[in-house]
Amino acid sequence: MRVQVSGFPAGDSDDDPLGLVVRSGDRLAGAAAALSDAQVRAPSGLPGWTRGHVLAHVAHSADAYVWMLGLARTGRAPGPRADKATLAAALQRDASLSAGRLTALLRESLDRFTAQALAMPAPAWGTPVAALAGWRHPAWYLLLRCLRELETHHFDLAVGHGTEKWPEAYVCWALDDTLGTLRTQGFPLASVEAVDLGRHWPLAQAGPSVAGAGHLVLGWLSGRLPADALNTYGPARPLPTPPAWPQPPLPGWGRIDSET
Repeated sequence: MRVQVSGFPAGDSDDDPLGLVVRSGDRLAGAAAALSDAQVRAPSGLPGWTRGHVLAHVAHSADAYVWMLGLARTGRAPGPRADKATLAAALQRDASLSAGRLTALLRESLDRFTAQALAMPAPAWGTPVAALAGWRHPAWYLLLRCLRELETHHFDLAVGHGTEKWPEAYVCWALDDTLGTLRTQGFPLASVEAVDLGRHWPLAQAGPSVAGAGHLVLGWLSGRLPADALNTYGPARPLPTPPAWPQPPLPGWGRIDSET
């Protein structure tokens, strides 16, 4: 099943967003299965988080996406929605599970997401849903959020999944999505070029410009890599620090005033 996703690079079946999610999830679950209990307890690439925290976070994020897909498919909330405090408590609880149990938890959550996505009738993909932070988006955007979650946190697991292993279709979409938001916010960067992708994004009227491989640019914008590997042009001043990532989607589909 190929879902029509606005703004995602068109291509063959290998670029299907749901297919990319499934393959990305399989890679992450495989990496988790190769970890020992001691390795799961070791620090991840995220300050203050172990690898167990990373895996538990991805599993609970997938479950949150399952909840939103169920809402879009039926028009009814599929049970109570976990709030931030509940999710934080679940993260701390499950981060201490054994490597085998964490891998199973992740696999079960990702399988639920895939099953729910496959059950979605085509019209339901356009149904607006709200992120816990309040931002609305069509249900199809959950496929991209899940893919971003999987690829970014596979990097954070610190088991050798570098940015060079991020799928090209994902990198192209994430750069478009991120840079579109930064342009709207007036981020003081004149332009960005992904030299390997043949892509160029103008942003501001003034400021430095950066160029490099697309995955390195995205690694910097997402706070995962320093800017050292990028070429900088223009005013001789430090590059601006990218804001917390990911940013809400823009042009956006609206916002609600309270969490639901």
